[in-house]
Amino acid sequence: MSVNTSASDLEHQQQRQLIEKLNVFKVQGRDKRGRKILRIVGKFFPARIVSVDVVNKYLEEKIFPKLEKRPFSVLYVHTDVQRSENFPGITALRSIYDTIPVNVKENLEAVYFVHPGLQSRLFLATFGRFMFSGGLYGKLRYVNRVGFLWDHVRRNEIEIPDFVYDHDEDLEYRPMMDYGLESDLPRVYGAPAVDSPVAMYSMRCIS
Repeated sequence: MSVNTSASDLEHQQQRQLIEKLNVFKVQGRDKRGRKILRIVGKFFPARIVSVDVVNKYLEEKIFPKLEKRPFSVLYVHTDVQRSENFPGITALRSIYDTIPVNVKENLEAVYFVHPGLQSRLFLATFGRFMFSGGLYGKLRYVNRVGFLWDHVRRNEIEIPDFVYDHDEDLEYRPMMDYGLESDLPRVYGAPAVDSPVAMYSMRCIS
């Protein structure tokens, strides 16, 4: 599928099928407190070719019923999310969040945020806590390494993509990436590191 395809080029049904095929959202496993987990893989989200309305409808019909109106947690994998490819934007995120039914928001008890990065933390600590209602900020649990995730989640019940483990290995050798002080672009594109001011800062998107 061409990266230049716009949301208007796809019928709603096709967009929903794409979300389903990519496994962006999946109710799978439980955390250590026995709560169901809604796993969201940010890298899989086709932000450039799906509309907010389609996402909202998909969540309403396919995901929320599986949560069975009981307390649940979200596992959000932020690894390799890029602003130009799979980040829907602040306005879209706010719109999606505001559309979530009140009872679902009330049942959300924890958000495990894997590989957040410095920009993610700064945004959520400043603007995020005011943009999202329901005390979402207070439910965030930052997880810098996959190994730390197993303190909260039942390991044998959840699938983590291989590229997330690969990023963990990168962080072991280049720990400053955790703080946005080293570019991760050489790993992604296979290019040599560039010793310039631009390359010294992570190009990860805000989230």
